[in-house]
Amino acid sequence: MSLRVQFTDQLKAAMKAGDAPRVSTLRMILAKLKETDIAARPGGIAQVPDEQVQGMLRGMVKSRRESVALYRQGNRPDLVAKEEAEIAVIEAFLPQPMDAAAVAGAVDAAIAETGAAAMKDMGRVMAALKAQHGAALDLAAAGPLVRARLGG
Repeated sequence: MSLRVQFTDQLKAAMKAGDAPRVSTLRMILAKLKETDIAARPGGIAQVPDEQVQGMLRGMVKSRRESVALYRQGNRPDLVAKEEAEIAVIEAFLPQPMDAAAVAGAVDAAIAETGAAAMKDMGRVMAALKAQHGAALDLAAAGPLVRARLGG
């Protein structure tokens, strides 16, 4: 089932249940998705694929985590709770991230597969990781590990 269908199904269920915070977050996701679709139209794409939607969701989570840090500094627990609730709703649509041991294993396998030996091969390793593991792997977490393994 595509993410778009999941969003609308979840929105309908949340509306029927009277879950206002969840409805608000799902509407925010759908608005951002529409914005992303519109931005992709000049490229000839009517609707962006699920991989791009997952990237959009990751960006939404990242911005909320940054907001949480700022709200904690500003001593605003009410806003921290709101942002964390939104993060929980958004993350429910993302694949489960790999744990540290799995990331390390994937990095080692990608380095072996590509025959990487130096920092100049980092791009190939990162491309192999993205192709093999897609959305389950956080490339921002894998990057420093690849760099360390290649001696950078």
